[in-house]
Amino acid sequence: METVQTTPVRTPADRPRGARRWHALGLPLAVDVALPLALYYLLRAQGAAPWLALLLSGAVPAAHALGAAVLRRRVEVFDLLVVVLLAVSAGLSAFSGSPRVLLLKDAGIPAALGLWILGTLCAARPFPFHFGRRLRGPDGARAAERAWRELPQFRAALRRMTVLWGGAQLLDAALSAVWALTLPVDVVPVLGRCQSLAVLGAVVVLTVRRSRTFRARYGVPLFGVPAPDAAGS
Repeated sequence: METVQTTPVRTPADRPRGARRWHALGLPLAVDVALPLALYYLLRAQGAAPWLALLLSGAVPAAHALGAAVLRRRVEVFDLLVVVLLAVSAGLSAFSGSPRVLLLKDAGIPAALGLWILGTLCAARPFPFHFGRRLRGPDGARAAERAWRELPQFRAALRRMTVLWGGAQLLDAALSAVWALTLPVDVVPVLGRCQSLAVLGAVVVLTVRRSRTFRARYGVPLFGVPAPDAAGS
């Protein structure tokens, strides 16, 4: 009897770690940054009014957020924030007739995000601790919980990281608001995206450097899985 060989279906979890990380980083950058920016300037080149081009290009991240919520069957706070800010700014822009109201949406998102990150300083665990759960895995999660309970330097380092991340988002929001109110409308989208990527890049570099320094000093990673010798001890 002839047997039929079937090809196993690969799931996202079966992808190499590097591919998963690139997918997690590349897709948001393409959908939330590159595609809206390209769509805005394409619409402007076709003669669309600035407020209409901003509205349609801003709808791309909102649609992506709604689609992700449907697939996950739950609504994340950030997804809801994107949709609400687009709806509110679109309504205010239509009422006032000014496209600058829509530009201020790009300041509202990092402002709300920065305040939320800083607000986790009052929670049982700050935001960087919960963010690290996505990188640690079960063994790393247990080591992180133990480090949080037993190592004051670990708690202090994550709280300083919280201030860094939240402060960077507020800086991004403040600069975006200034550009939205003072610069020519067609300059603001590309300048704002470049500025946000620069701020994010600086935060990533500082985070990696501080994480490596902390691990070298205390033998405990702020993020990720502990080394085998550290896990065994």
